[in-house]
Amino acid sequence: MVLLIILLSIFLAAWAIKSSLLDFSVILKDNSLVSDFVQCMEDEAELFESYAKTGKEDVYQELESAIRDTEKLVAQLPYEYRKIGEVRYAETWSILNMYRVYCDKRNVILDMEEKTPEDIGSLYEVYEIQSYLLNYSNQLMRVTLEDGVSAYAGKVRTIIFLPVLLIIIEFIFFLCIRKMSELMNSSIVSPVMDLAEASRKIAENDFFIEDVSLQSKDEMGELVHAFNKMKYATGEYIMALEEKRRALDLYHAEELEKLEMAGRLDAMELDLLKNQINPHFLFNTLNVIGGMANLEGASTTEAMIQSLSFLFRYNLKTPEEKVSLARELKVVRDYMFIQEKRFGNRITYKIDCQMDAESALIPTFTFQPLVENAIIHGLSQKEEGGQILIRIREVGGQICIAVADNGVGMELDALRQLRQGLRQEETDRSGRVSIGIFNIYKRIHAMYADGQMRIHSKAGVGTIISIRIPNERGNGFGE
Repeated sequence: MVLLIILLSIFLAAWAIKSSLLDFSVILKDNSLVSDFVQCMEDEAELFESYAKTGKEDVYQELESAIRDTEKLVAQLPYEYRKIGEVRYAETWSILNMYRVYCDKRNVILDMEEKTPEDIGSLYEVYEIQSYLLNYSNQLMRVTLEDGVSAYAGKVRTIIFLPVLLIIIEFIFFLCIRKMSELMNSSIVSPVMDLAEASRKIAENDFFIEDVSLQSKDEMGELVHAFNKMKYATGEYIMALEEKRRALDLYHAEELEKLEMAGRLDAMELDLLKNQINPHFLFNTLNVIGGMANLEGASTTEAMIQSLSFLFRYNLKTPEEKVSLARELKVVRDYMFIQEKRFGNRITYKIDCQMDAESALIPTFTFQPLVENAIIHGLSQKEEGGQILIRIREVGGQICIAVADNGVGMELDALRQLRQGLRQEETDRSGRVSIGIFNIYKRIHAMYADGQMRIHSKAGVGTIISIRIPNERGNGFGE
């Protein structure tokens, strides 16, 4: 009986699957034909427009191939009223009739050796018919998809019902067989199976499972009781060993952490000692070299060393968050003095400051990173070099700063990536945003509620970085 049910289930399942696959194959074929026709019609329309504009022979050859493909697909479109229904038949009829008209008018245009202004109307009429054909084709595709979904939904209901019926019948037989088996074997097999399952879990280190339950007081009951006692005793012993191991692991981890911390402290002390020695040694060495250049009459070398010494001292010995505008401009002049000696006449600069630079305060290290960025990414990549213009104005109680260069500039995608990188919480380590520019951007927005920093660039023209901050006047000191 069970074998008969299994064979019947297999037969019905195979029939349902075969029927659904055949119907689904027809649906896919119809959808594929309509989709291919839409694609071929679009390709033909594009090639026709290209040929009408250029008149190239290679485009004409491609157009002829596209026309043949479209005609082949038009002939293959389903056109049987009984199979496709009223709506699809109407859409297909519209396409077939419109396509014949389209072919006649298209061929007239293609057969013209020379086109006159009077033929423009005919050409646009072909364009309009192409648009109608594409519209009808898309409508046919939509209707075909809807018919396919509807047909498949009907098959799905049948396919779903058959397995449910088989499952119900099989479930009834299963319950009957199971009940008979329980009645025959509960007094013998069940206790042994429970003990075997509990033993398997204990082998997987699960010692705190529920006790094996058996109400019998015979030898099997005594065996189950002894098994439960052994399970608890073993579990408590294993748990004690685990706690001891965790305590030892924690102790070793703490010892390793202490050793690593001691190593870090030694390294930090060494770095601190280096940071204390290097600046003093560097300044003293630069002063000695400057003195030797003075004695030897090398005034240019002496001036470069003095500028370099001032830059190092400013970078390492300036704790203030804000300094005077004049002091920042002094840094720019010293930095550009060194760069002009490096690049010669290739790179020049100009400072146009129309405000009191002594009293105005701006964030420390504002100009030098911007000027350096303009040289590295803008001017140094041009063989003829270029110029940097620093323009400073006071407008409405705010300091307006613009650092512009006529270097290589940036493409629009690169500029978008740069702006996006500036808005991120962390610097972009891929190199799209320089650390100097990112640092200035973050400091301006952190120090001033209404501070602004904007970047404008165009490839082949140059880059402008503009900054707008409140004019917080100082006492004129701080040099």
